[in-house]
Parts: sequence; structure tokens; C-alpha cells
Amino acid sequence: MPGRKADFMPKNIDYMMGMVKTYLSGKTPRYIFELDFQTEITARYKKMVREDREYAELFYDWISEGGVDAGSGLSDIEFKKLVKKQYNEVKSIVAEGFF
Repeated sequence: MPGRKADFMPKNIDYMMGMVKTYLSGKTPRYIFELDFQTEITARYKKMVREDREYAELFYDWISEGGVDAGSGLSDIEFKKLVKKQYNEVKSIVAEGFF
């Protein structure tokens, strides 16, 4: 949506973005992040969609499927690089006002 501010994030989307940011900062080990991520995305996705469908789908496509799920066979370093790339892409798309 044009004009959407990058700093506006509904509660559940904000929580999930924060979880990824915490992992990327090195405060959470990969194995804990992967377990917690799967639990939280399962519990929160419907709420994320109600908050902002476009943002929720963007998050799911880029970070969940294109990052966490796609990185299962990667080393820890490669996995973190992939998740960081996907996370930064989501932030960039949001900052630009989506598609």
C-alpha cells in the first residue's frame, strides 16, 4: 500500500520481525530460533493476516518459506546470511510501500 510507514507494524508482525532481528543479532542460537520460529509462526500467522494481510504474506513468503524453511541444509553461517538477506528484503519492500 503506498504511503505505508515502515515503522508501523501490528503487534504479531512486530513480534515475529523482532524474533528474527534478535536471532540475527546473535542473541539466540540457531536451534532455539528454528524451534521457536516454527511454533510462533504457526500460532500467530492468522492473527498477522488479520492485522495486515499483505505484510503477513510478505513475511511468510520471504522469511518463513524463503529463509527459515529454505535454509534447512545450510551451515549456521549460510543460514544466518540467508535469513538476514530475506529479512532485509522484507524491510526494504515495506519501506518502499510494498508492490
